[in-house]
Amino acid sequence: MQTQFNIHEAKSQLSRLIEQVEAGGEAVIARAGKPIVRLVLVGDAPQRRMLGRLEGRFKLPDEHAPPIPETPDEFIDAVEGR
Repeated sequence: MQTQFNIHEAKSQLSRLIEQVEAGGEAVIARAGKPIVRLVLVGDAPQRRMLGRLEGRFKLPDEHAPPIPETPDEFIDAVEGR
């Protein structure tokens, strides 16, 4: 099964190219023998992001919380309680 098609041929046989890709094949469209694009199946559409999905799962520190340590050493000291 042919996998590379020139632009004119791809335009005139687009339905056949799509069927070929749906069947698991590959179709590359070329200009002057140089591959330009590859036809591929589109997978499932990505799920839309849902705002507020994590609401209530995290608690932000209050405004009186100690400041975040500036250096890694200060962070380690804060975690270890020094």
